[in-house]
Amino acid sequence: MKKVIFACVHNAGRSQMAAAFFNALADPARAHAVSAGTQPGTRIHPEVQAVMAEAGIDLSGARPRLLTEEVARDAQWLITLGCGDACPFVPGVKRGDWPLEDPKGKPVERVREIREEVRARVVALLNQEGWAR
Repeated sequence: MKKVIFACVHNAGRSQMAAAFFNALADPARAHAVSAGTQPGTRIHPEVQAVMAEAGIDLSGARPRLLTEEVARDAQWLITLGCGDACPFVPGVKRGDWPLEDPKGKPVERVREIREEVRARVVALLNQEGWAR
């Protein structure tokens, strides 16, 4: 079982979308994802929750969390999402960086575009690694 961490600063938007899409589209016997942040917010951005619901994914129970050693344990991948110099580092894992715009406070049309870019990148990763359902 492979573990992927999707991380950004507040863990309230992009990383939540990426982990949710990953877990919905990955073969659960081969890989799963978690999301975390370096400075977690208090809740998922409402605009992110809304556009993910449109895509059939309910984030109402999701909560931002801190990227700790425990969360990172046994991970094979760390994908950071547009956090620049504030991106976390986890030693000994493969790394990727997806420089995506923060959806916080953006118009719903733009948040939808970010959602679709996140989904496309997740699908590409799943296909690249052979983890798709």
